[in-house]
Amino acid sequence: MKKLDKLVLSSFWGPFIITMSVVVFVFLMRIMIFYIDDFVSKDLGIFDYAQLFFFFSLITVPTALPLAMLLSSLMAFGNLGEFFELTALKSAGISVVRAMAPLFIVAIGISIFSFFFNDRVSPWANLKGYSLLYDIKTTKATLKIKEGIFYNDLPGYSIKVDEKEENGKLKGMVIYKHSNRSYELGNTEIILADSGRMYSINDNRYLVIELYNGTRYTDEVNSGGGRPAYISSSMTGASPNFSNFSRNGFRHYRLTESLSSFGMKRTDEGQFKYHEFMKNINDLTSTADSLRTSYIETQKNLVPGSQQYYSYNYKEGTDKTIKSGPWIDSLLAIPLSDSLKKEVLTNTKNASASMLSYVKSQTDYLQTKLKDANKYELEKHHKYTQALSCLIMFLIGAPLGAIIKKGGFGVPVLVSILFFILLYVLTNQGDKWVKEGLLVVPVGAWMANTVLFLAGMYFISKARSDSRLFEKDVYQMYVKRIKTKWASRFGKTRLMES
Repeated sequence: MKKLDKLVLSSFWGPFIITMSVVVFVFLMRIMIFYIDDFVSKDLGIFDYAQLFFFFSLITVPTALPLAMLLSSLMAFGNLGEFFELTALKSAGISVVRAMAPLFIVAIGISIFSFFFNDRVSPWANLKGYSLLYDIKTTKATLKIKEGIFYNDLPGYSIKVDEKEENGKLKGMVIYKHSNRSYELGNTEIILADSGRMYSINDNRYLVIELYNGTRYTDEVNSGGGRPAYISSSMTGASPNFSNFSRNGFRHYRLTESLSSFGMKRTDEGQFKYHEFMKNINDLTSTADSLRTSYIETQKNLVPGSQQYYSYNYKEGTDKTIKSGPWIDSLLAIPLSDSLKKEVLTNTKNASASMLSYVKSQTDYLQTKLKDANKYELEKHHKYTQALSCLIMFLIGAPLGAIIKKGGFGVPVLVSILFFILLYVLTNQGDKWVKEGLLVVPVGAWMANTVLFLAGMYFISKARSDSRLFEKDVYQMYVKRIKTKWASRFGKTRLMES
């Protein structure tokens, strides 16, 4: 390896590793902040969070690689230009394109890595990450009771506490204990206590509620079923149902309930495999092909399937096409009574309404099939476009760094963000147009890469000619030249008029 290649590579790898780490961290924090409400008050262990962070870090890698490639290549050549190393290379007869050669090979390698990562690792990470996130979102919050507010998340109980002390003691406790028929019978058991405490045992599998100095009120409905005693028979007009009302005082009363409903339960990951983000290229191709085959089969069966809505045109023995014939004219010529005409008209309206409903439902079904097929095919193309965008971002970043001649995290970061936003906007717009049916899938999927590739070729041509594209004095001189030209032309015009 030549010293030139070592110089360029040494100025690239440092910024690449730093920017890659920063970009992954930023994307990871964005995802975590978006789902922060789902993590609050959940009794999750460090291992659960570590798993979630690991999977989502892998998910962000294909998105972070193009931005890291753009920023690091721009910083590398910006530093070379800022410290006149690039100028020394040019004076030695080495072109900018030759200086970019080692990083071009690296960019190809990163693109290949991105492709295999996006095809093999990303579907697995998406499946693991989003299934774990779903389990966390569906996990109940931990048992946290607020003062003066009824807590209803513990199955079978409504608990209110007037005051919570720092030592864990609870004062002024009211507990409504609901039976399985509480929706029918109302509150049949109420416990009032001056104080108490709550704690978990057996690795948080059971909750213990200890109450002190209180009263337990129970309304035991008779075995025949019916209403509690406080519901009067005069209110319902039915025969009275009798119940036994009891009141028991206590100095110490203990309740033990299971907390199994609060633990996180892992769902079957197979429920999430239908999503396009969970599939590799082979699965996406197979699913898209099967959807398009189903779409074509449904189209072929439209006419045969509509036979049930026609009484004559699809009589058995005909060629099963909608054609008018003399036998229809002969039927129309038959005189009909008014009652029979009314019946024929009613049947015709019903048949027309049924046919219209059939056409609408089949149209919606076909559109859904086509959208789903486009969605899977679009994701398959993105496996390639995301990988190739790493190379395209290098073709933009390297010549821009040579033109701007600014290193560090100032101007390169600003330029990188602008081009990354352009990539993001063009990609989303192309996807939107494909899903709306305005563009075919390949055009919409490759639109962003095509535009940015042309921009990269333009910047390379400018870097080869040592263009001063981003120097303000060039534009000041250009504006001054235009003003001088217009001033001289305006002066000649006034002289001729005089």
